[in-house]
Amino acid sequence: MARDDRHRLTNQVRRLRFDHGEMTQAELGKKVGVTRQTIIALEAGGYVPSLALAFRIARTFGRSVEEVFQYREDRG
Repeated sequence: MARDDRHRLTNQVRRLRFDHGEMTQAELGKKVGVTRQTIIALEAGGYVPSLALAFRIARTFGRSVEEVFQYREDRG
């Protein structure tokens, strides 16, 4: 994904962690097989997850990928 695309991808990971018993970044990372640092970067918008990781995160919260991750298309 190009650098500009990083800024188009947003996510609800932080909100979902808190909605699920205030799950820590480390706990989520362990559940989906990445480090806490990866979750930090993901929440901050500095990391674009692989499709497989996006599915693992969504399934952890019982949501669809589209409910967790949003891609903003610039029209112009």
